[in-house]
Amino acid sequence: MTNAAPQLRVTVQDEEIIVTLPGYFYSVRYYKPQGSPGLIARDMTAANDLRIPMTAAEFLAQAWKLANNRARQLGWVV
Repeated sequence: MTNAAPQLRVTVQDEEIIVTLPGYFYSVRYYKPQGSPGLIARDMTAANDLRIPMTAAEFLAQAWKLANNRARQLGWVV
């Protein structure tokens, strides 16, 4: 493994923003309910993937930032 930061992948499927870390167990799905000011997470990683130094909490923190940026680009949130 290199010292490079892991590259999270952001995709949009239907009404969801999905953030994954390819090659590892980390993933989370975000959606924006009607009338909600922000995104809601579901199907999120709960356990640490011991094959990588990044914890599940660190992954989720980065994923939330990326998902919110994509949601702004899509006009889902302001």
